[in-house]
Amino acid sequence: TSQPLLLSFQVCLFIRAVLFMNNPVPPNKRYQPTEYEHAANCATHALWIIPSLLGSSVLHFQSEDQWERLSAWVYGAGLSSLFIISTLFHTVAWKKSHLRSVEHCFHMCDRMVIYFFIAASYAPWLNLRELGPWACHMRWLVWVMASFGTTYVFFFHERYKIMELICYTVMGVFPALVILSMPEQAGLCELLVGGACYSLGMVFFKSDGIVPFAHAIWHLFVAMGAAIHYYAIWKYLYAQPPNQIKTSR
Repeated sequence: TSQPLLLSFQVCLFIRAVLFMNNPVPPNKRYQPTEYEHAANCATHALWIIPSLLGSSVLHFQSEDQWERLSAWVYGAGLSSLFIISTLFHTVAWKKSHLRSVEHCFHMCDRMVIYFFIAASYAPWLNLRELGPWACHMRWLVWVMASFGTTYVFFFHERYKIMELICYTVMGVFPALVILSMPEQAGLCELLVGGACYSLGMVFFKSDGIVPFAHAIWHLFVAMGAAIHYYAIWKYLYAQPPNQIKTSR
């Protein structure tokens, strides 16, 4: 009876290694997805391009003043760019991987746009909610952090992967301290849940070669976090009752 079990186990290993995922790679190498993983990586973000564009348009049309329009444009640009550039990179990595310089350029853009997306996600809250005397500096500080992050990617792309992950985490968490200190707390629950989705997704972000379709699962966590944050922005900053007075900027 042990021989059939051993054969079944070997078949499972073959399916795991050849069909769904490749073996882990050394720290200084980049994981190469299988054909199935490539397709999943593309689809899991391409699916959200049109909804992100439509959602951005909804915020723009519901804007009542220039600050709301500016915040809607910045947030919408960051949200849409994240899914568009991610899809383009994964498509190039799948179908044009022999064009090393092109793939490298798209990979850098894919990493850079994450910093822009984080800053853009905070923009509506920092622009449209009342802030304390010291917290108001976060409106521009978040963009300074994004600029440093993109500069880091430009010079040290894929060189220090753990440092890159730390930068994303700091960029995502530090401005949240300001959000927590705002007098108006509506939407805080959704922000925390969305942030938890991003945090849980990071486990899969670093699990290529360990968990099948790990990067695609990471994409789904990103999409869930972005959807929850979009809902909070739409509900509490743009679709609020007419009698609710918006704070002065």
